[in-house]
Amino acid sequence: MAKRKIIKIDESKCDGCGECVPNCPEGALQIIEGKARLVGDLYCDGLGACIGECPQEAISIEERQAEPYDEHKVMENVARQGDAVIAAHLKHLKSHGESKYLKQAVAYLQKKGMKVPQIDLDIIENQPSKPAAEPSDKPQLGNWPIQIHLVPVSAPYLKQAQLLIAADCVPFSYAPFHSQLLKGKVLLIGCPKLDNAQQYVDKIAQIIKENEIQSVTVAHMEVPCCFGLVKLVREAIERSRQTVPFATVNISVKGERKS
Repeated sequence: MAKRKIIKIDESKCDGCGECVPNCPEGALQIIEGKARLVGDLYCDGLGACIGECPQEAISIEERQAEPYDEHKVMENVARQGDAVIAAHLKHLKSHGESKYLKQAVAYLQKKGMKVPQIDLDIIENQPSKPAAEPSDKPQLGNWPIQIHLVPVSAPYLKQAQLLIAADCVPFSYAPFHSQLLKGKVLLIGCPKLDNAQQYVDKIAQIIKENEIQSVTVAHMEVPCCFGLVKLVREAIERSRQTVPFATVNISVKGERKS
């Protein structure tokens, strides 16, 4: 049992005219002992198609504890009533945005080898079958600052980190930098040509030595000056006297990954 919307019949108003019954293709209503009755909670979707057909205004919607609506059971009733009733039921679900039940109804008809009425089923077609994937350009930067000279050796994010040491031209040149290179790593950037290379060696060696660094990846451009970054990081690892997995990524001036 769960609390949900379901129809309510005021027997003091109902005169048993039966106008509501054919307008409930789900089969939830019957005339019993001169009154309209809800014959089963599991047949009522709570959408109220029958309300507008009651001349006595005896039908309303309430929220109460009720058996869960069962589209499979409903379709067993609906399918026996022919194509017109099937189409009416599907249109009813569509008009209320019930894509979940609409899919179940269509699946039932297909499983039984029955014809699916030619109505606009865009509510199904426009619903994604799985959650949309995260955009590939979602930012992955998790630390700040990122310039090698500015990063404190004792920064908490360096502890047991996987380092990505990138030449500062790389993020501008390689479009999937965040998704393919940076994800899950701590970023340090610098330029071996314009900055003091020896200071880089000293700083990186100290970072590796004091933070139990798990791996180091160097991303550089294909131009000759940029290969200096690879050389100085290798030197820093040797100076730290730590055994650290090391890898390089080479990016062309056209923004393509070469290795």
